[in-house]
Amino acid sequence: MINKRLLIKNLLAYNDENSFYDKKVQLNLNSKEGKAKFLKHVCALSNSNPDNNSYIVIGIEDETNKIIGVDFFDDSKIQNLVNAYLANPPKIQYENVAFPRLSRHKVVGLVTINPIPSITSLIKGTWKYKKNTIFIRRGSNSIPTEHVILKNTNKAVVSAIEKNAVNNIELTLNSVFNFIDTYKKELSPTYKVFKDQFIVCWAGIKKEVDGEIYYSRVDIELINEQVRLFYSDLDDVQIQYNEQSFIITEFIQLGIQQDFTYYPLEKTIIHFKDNGKHDIASELLFEPPQFDPIVLKHIYNSNNALLEKLKKALPLTKNDRNDLEQLPTSYLICSLNGFTNAKEKLSEIKPLLRKLENKSPYIKVKETERILRKIKYN
Repeated sequence: MINKRLLIKNLLAYNDENSFYDKKVQLNLNSKEGKAKFLKHVCALSNSNPDNNSYIVIGIEDETNKIIGVDFFDDSKIQNLVNAYLANPPKIQYENVAFPRLSRHKVVGLVTINPIPSITSLIKGTWKYKKNTIFIRRGSNSIPTEHVILKNTNKAVVSAIEKNAVNNIELTLNSVFNFIDTYKKELSPTYKVFKDQFIVCWAGIKKEVDGEIYYSRVDIELINEQVRLFYSDLDDVQIQYNEQSFIITEFIQLGIQQDFTYYPLEKTIIHFKDNGKHDIASELLFEPPQFDPIVLKHIYNSNNALLEKLKKALPLTKNDRNDLEQLPTSYLICSLNGFTNAKEKLSEIKPLLRKLENKSPYIKVKETERILRKIKYN
């Protein structure tokens, strides 16, 4: 079983990017350019590694190789993006890897690209890259090419890197103790062992709503691999488990005029096997709630007026500051109810909210983007 934190450290030891490994400060799939560059690198790494895994590490300063981390990214539909744009798409996996020195809400992203014995190319154009373009890695660059000869050049070195990242008892125990020590009593940290091999730790604030148990400020980690399975400062989750599986059901609280309801968003099931392996399957459960269009029109216009105030750096009233707390969620509801420009308004307001002393509205914008991304790729 590979310890992903140790694997990232071994990859970073190479310092320079190469034909089986790339590093990025961040991943931006919200823009056409960011999406296209990500697809380019996946394509190039796949073509350059037909017999071994290749990797993209996210949250690393390019010049210094310093680990700075990124926000938790739980886009389980990222494979759908690859499938939609690439011919012979490789199987990829995005994982959030916890590092003790990073703040609680930061992780290092790890994209694992599994090998396939076929040439990968673009099946449709994206940004400035044309349809049918083939990419390969040359040193640290992903470049277009007309001809590819699939050959085994990295298998031995990647195998050695992965072998040196195998987990052990000391790493596992230290990680369990560190998790429990980090969250203390207020978040009730606990753990469960599955199949005598896997350890899942989780922490969160437990509360009861209408007879149902929910957890907020939740952090869930698969300790053996140092992978964070779930993290949210805002959304609530229900946790269930049996001897073979750990089940996370995520809920979002939506409503207008102080009338809020819990809506199930996504269910994730981690199924542990006797052979030391596990599967993770996710199912989107969300059915967008529909609200009175007249009321939403009024809310949408009020949000736009508040956005203009922020753009012009005008002073905010007490009511304005209160409305800012609900603005991201209001734009989300509008988007789900047919207001086509609501997503653009979210993009406009995000950098403005980031400058404010109160970071709660900014965090809510990022959570809102995550929800919209899940719905889009599903």
